[in-house]
Amino acid sequence: MLKGLALTPPVIGRISIGRVVERNGKRLPEKDDEFTITSQVQTKEGWVNHPMDEQLRKDANTKLRNIPVRLLFDDPDLNFRVHYTMFDRNTGRPLCVGNGETCKRVTTVGMQVFECPSPEFCNFAAGGYCKPYGRLNVRIGDDDELGCFVFRTTGFNSIRTLSARLMYFQAVSGGLLATLPLELRLRGKSTTQSRRAAIYYVDLTVQTGMTLTAAIMQARSLRDEWSIAGFDQLALDQASRDGFAAGAFDESEEDGSAVLEEFYPDQPEVGHKQGTTERGFSRELGQKLSDKAARTD
Repeated sequence: MLKGLALTPPVIGRISIGRVVERNGKRLPEKDDEFTITSQVQTKEGWVNHPMDEQLRKDANTKLRNIPVRLLFDDPDLNFRVHYTMFDRNTGRPLCVGNGETCKRVTTVGMQVFECPSPEFCNFAAGGYCKPYGRLNVRIGDDDELGCFVFRTTGFNSIRTLSARLMYFQAVSGGLLATLPLELRLRGKSTTQSRRAAIYYVDLTVQTGMTLTAAIMQARSLRDEWSIAGFDQLALDQASRDGFAAGAFDESEEDGSAVLEEFYPDQPEVGHKQGTTERGFSRELGQKLSDKAARTD
């Protein structure tokens, strides 16, 4: 294994709740109230839709707000990687990645470990450039059983909800996350802080039309089939841990550039005629927290 290179789950597509558009010579995120499933190919018009996007829609006018998925791993932390992350705004490379206790940071003398006080209390993160950043890897369809689609988010509501759901599903299923029939679901909420505009976030539930009990029974039946076939889920989870541990950061420079384009635009726009997404709201709130931290230092 090549040291210094994180081996992350093979990505064959992306899941987003918006797209990047060109406006006044700048590429800016435009938020939406539905999912879009794209390939990893990008043109001047934006990311090219994956065939699964059309397949999951009943017709061209149907909004995609539910996506049936399965997970790759039984360990919640392998399916959903969440860290406080600060990217270099010019290169897209991760500069500092932490968990609220410790962080790994690129310095002039190489990679070093520091205490991580969280973005709002960190002088290094002043300016709102560090924020919670999560990557959820899921399977859609059966074409590639070890390939995944990635949903990236800096939204507090999505991160909190997905983290809780994964912990709960792991607990009630006896650790059978990888065989549970699940579904990504887009939800909306309004708060006083969002000025009563809708904030869209991502939830994870059992598939539509199923009870939790039925989902667990199906998960156990499928796990028995895998066991008979010799499929080793424990070994797969361990291989994933070893792959993540091989590198300093999960994100490559190439991935970071896409993250910057979506989450760190030069002139972020908050909201649109249908409401605002939690990502736009998160940028605004993150800047306020950074300004507050700067005043109290």
